[in-house]
Amino acid sequence: MKSVRLWAAVAAVHLAFAGAAVAADDLAAVKAAGVLRIGTEGTYAPFTYHDESGKLVGFDVEIGEAVAEKLGVKPEFIEGKWDGLIAGLDANRYDTVINQVGITDKRKEKYDFSKPYIVSKAVLIVRADDEDIKGFADLKGKKSAQTLTSNFGALATESGAELVGTNGFDESIQLVLTRRADATINDSLSFLDFKKHKPDAPLKIAAQKEDADASGIIVRKGQAELVAAIDKALDDIKADGTYQKIADKYFGQDVSK
Repeated sequence: MKSVRLWAAVAAVHLAFAGAAVAADDLAAVKAAGVLRIGTEGTYAPFTYHDESGKLVGFDVEIGEAVAEKLGVKPEFIEGKWDGLIAGLDANRYDTVINQVGITDKRKEKYDFSKPYIVSKAVLIVRADDEDIKGFADLKGKKSAQTLTSNFGALATESGAELVGTNGFDESIQLVLTRRADATINDSLSFLDFKKHKPDAPLKIAAQKEDADASGIIVRKGQAELVAAIDKALDDIKADGTYQKIADKYFGQDVSK
């Protein structure tokens, strides 16, 4: 009996060390594979979307490509819907998510983040003829089209809105346009890009949050080496002008601060 207990104890220790090794070895695994697996939506212009040819493009896509290059590996993008995207890290579907993931205290309890690489503000988007919703407080009792697990969805809930679940920005906008939702809280840069391509769309910004939200590259918890390598890659692409080139392409300005 003692030998069985001793074997079980030894096995438990080995498992614990194995788990710790796996948790600490993501950077080594990425280097060994020669690939950085990146989770992303592919439906969130101008950050991650498909162009007319069907190619995956966008600000976050090019940031991911640049970071992978600095790590000395190739990027592999794996697409998924927002509400299950971050959970894909837990299932080891990819090594990181680059998809405008806001850095929040709640997320930091379970995951690690790189330093912020982009900041933007939340805006309240309504139909152009809507005179009732002038601020976030006016969402009380209204329907707001949101991805349910996003920061924007949480803000809509805090404002008293009834959430209408969507798969992303485009669907949220369509629900507002077709009057199946009264509003959506979304990213200011996404809305400006939308209006650039569809200037006649009957939508407007009713209000904007004053505080900017920072987004980072998110990885599994306990990945200090991988985070450090990604942070260095971000520093490098800013130093050599790559970041500014990408930012100018999509926004016409530096969006890192």
